Amino acid sequence: MHPFASYVLRSYYNATGWNEDNLYANLTRSSSAILDFNVPRGLHLSISKSPNPLFSTSYSMNAMPSLNGSVGYIFTSCELDIKNSGDVRFKDMIERFKLYSQPRRPEGKEEWLAGQRVDSRDYLLYGRLYLPSGRLDALYSTRISPTVQALVAAISDPRSSLTGELRARGENVSNIMFSLQHDIGKWCTEYTWSAEDGMWGVRVLHNFGRLGNAAESSEDSSSSVRPRPKRVDEEDATGGGLKGRVSAGAEFYISAKEKSAGVSTGIRFTTLSDSSTLSSPTQSSSSSRGPPSQPPTTITALFNPMMGHVSAAYAAKVSRDLSLCSRFDFNVYSYDSEWTMGAEWWMRRALSQPISDNGTVLSRNNDPGYLQQESLHSKSDIRGVVKTRISTNNTVSLLWEGRLKQMLVSLGVVSDLSSRSKPIKAIGLELSYFSTG
Repeated sequence: MHPFASYVLRSYYNATGWNEDNLYANLTRSSSAILDFNVPRGLHLSISKSPNPLFSTSYSMNAMPSLNGSVGYIFTSCELDIKNSGDVRFKDMIERFKLYSQPRRPEGKEEWLAGQRVDSRDYLLYGRLYLPSGRLDALYSTRISPTVQALVAAISDPRSSLTGELRARGENVSNIMFSLQHDIGKWCTEYTWSAEDGMWGVRVLHNFGRLGNAAESSEDSSSSVRPRPKRVDEEDATGGGLKGRVSAGAEFYISAKEKSAGVSTGIRFTTLSDSSTLSSPTQSSSSSRGPPSQPPTTITALFNPMMGHVSAAYAAKVSRDLSLCSRFDFNVYSYDSEWTMGAEWWMRRALSQPISDNGTVLSRNNDPGYLQQESLHSKSDIRGVVKTRISTNNTVSLLWEGRLKQMLVSLGVVSDLSSRSKPIKAIGLELSYFSTG
C-alpha cells in the first residue's frame, strides 16, 4: 500500500505532467511490484487530512513491536485532486503490474493571464518528523522547465541517537542529496550528488522507436510523402511475435570519500497495449469487448559487471485478474543464484453487469453493437488484491490489501520454510485512513 505521502507525490507528478516511469531507477517497476512488495511488520496506523487542495498533513503510529510515530506535512504550489480513502481508485494506491504508457516529451502546464502565457514554476515541499528519535526527513521538488526537474532530499538525525562506535568513527546518518532529472521522452538522464560520501552519479535511459505523440502520428497520416522503411527497433514486430518497444539504460557512480565506483546496465521490453496499435475508434470499441490481441508482458535484464550480478525477470498478465512473474538472480563470481516466483490476483465482487477497468459499467441495448457506459464514482467491483512470492531460499510471503469501510487495509505474513523453531518470520497489519475538506 502506498503511504499517503507517496500518493500525494504521484498526484503532483500527474498534475504537472511529469513521467516518473521514464527513469532508469524504475526500469524493473513492473516485476518489482509482484516480487518485491513490502509486508507490514507489527501494527501500523496512519491518519491523514487534506484541508485544502494545496496542503496535507499525515500522522502515523507503530504500536508493535515498539511504540513510535511520525508527523508529516506536504505543501504544493498547484491544486491536487486528492480523494478520500473510501473513494480513491484502489489501483492508484497499490504498486501493481501494468503496462506503462508510451514515453512522451513533457509539456508542462499552460497558464494564461490577459492573453499572455505566464507559466509558473510548480514545486512540492514535504517534511516528516519521527518520534521519539527526532529524525527529520525533507523533500523539495520543483520544475525548472517543462523537461527539467530538480529534487533536494535531506535526512537529519541527532547525534545523540548514534552509538559510541559510530560516533568514534565520525559517521553520521544525516545527509543531503541533490538530483537533476532531464526528460525529453526518448532520452531521460538523471544526475545526483550525495554530501555524506561525496558520491556523484549519472543515470540514463533511452527508448527506442517513436514517442507517444498524437500530433506526430496525425502529421504522418496526412503527409503525402512515401513512408520510409521501418527499422527493427520500432513498434511493428514480425508475424507470430510480440509487438512492443525496447528501452535500455545504464548508471555510473563514483564516491570520493570511499574511493570506489560502480556501474550497471539494463534493458527492458514491454508489449504495446491494444489502444496503441489501433488506428480507428471503431476498432478500439470492438477490441475492448474481447480479449487483448497479445498478453501484456514485460521482460527486463540487469547486469552489474563490477559485482558480477545478473538479474532477469519475466512478468505477464495471463488473465484479467491474474499476473505472474519469475526472476532469476545469478552471480558470476560466487555462482550464487536465486529463483523467485510471484503472483498478483485481483479479487472482485459479483456485478449484474460487466465493468471495465476504468470503472464504467458496460451494457448492451436491444440494438446490436450499441454500447452504453455509465460512470461509477462511488462504486467499484474490486474488493482487494492478493500477492504472494516464493524463492529458493525457502522464504514465502503473502499479502492481502483491500478496503474495509472507509479504511485501506494491508495484512501480510512472511514465513521461513527451512526453520522449524520459528517458521513465522514476520506478521503485520496496516490501517490507513485519509480525508479531504
